[in-house]
Amino acid sequence: MTSPTPPGAPIRVLIADDQDMVRTGFRFFLDAQPDITVVAEAADGETAVALAREVRPDVCLLDIRMPRLDGLAATRLLAGPDVPDPMRVVVVTTFDLDEYVYGALRGGACGFLLKDSGPTLLAEAVRAAAAGDSLVSPSVTVRLLKHVTESPRPAARSRPAPPTEPLTERESEVVRLVALGRTNAEIAAELYVSLSTVKTHLSSVQLKLAARNRVEIAAWAWQHGQVQPGA
Repeated sequence: MTSPTPPGAPIRVLIADDQDMVRTGFRFFLDAQPDITVVAEAADGETAVALAREVRPDVCLLDIRMPRLDGLAATRLLAGPDVPDPMRVVVVTTFDLDEYVYGALRGGACGFLLKDSGPTLLAEAVRAAAAGDSLVSPSVTVRLLKHVTESPRPAARSRPAPPTEPLTERESEVVRLVALGRTNAEIAAELYVSLSTVKTHLSSVQLKLAARNRVEIAAWAWQHGQVQPGA
């Protein structure tokens, strides 16, 4: 995956949405952030994929319902498991549907955001993606991950491979909190450790689980009973 954006460099963003007003609103807000700049816009999925491959933005914001090629298909082309150098994709949609969330995250997206989440969360999702992290709308995070365990989709029926080596006790604690939707800062506060320590644990966990991002770590935790459905 593309390396995290260097400190001090603006985060370069591509916006893909078939509604002019949505693209204008996103651009207006994101360009007003001191650390973010919009470098490309697209009104359909095919154009979004072509532009993304041309300009290599740090983060792609993709709507789901777009003409010519929908956002889920575009996500797979830009960030899917078969892509040699996957980009960071955050799916932004009006529709809070489980099928969309599954399709986005299984297609390689590192974030899923509802359009009504507000501009602040939009900027946070862009920054998280650029840093190699993930952000999923709080309203869908735990519901989604519980559903992975309770009603797995056909494509997800096979249980993921066990870790290449056992997780340490502290790594297991971090994984459990990730599965509950906690941010790195919240995990650090709850475990009384530094933010850098949390990031070190997450890097180790990703290697052991062969997980591409924290969403896959969280899904693994739910599928392996590391978090109870009533948590």
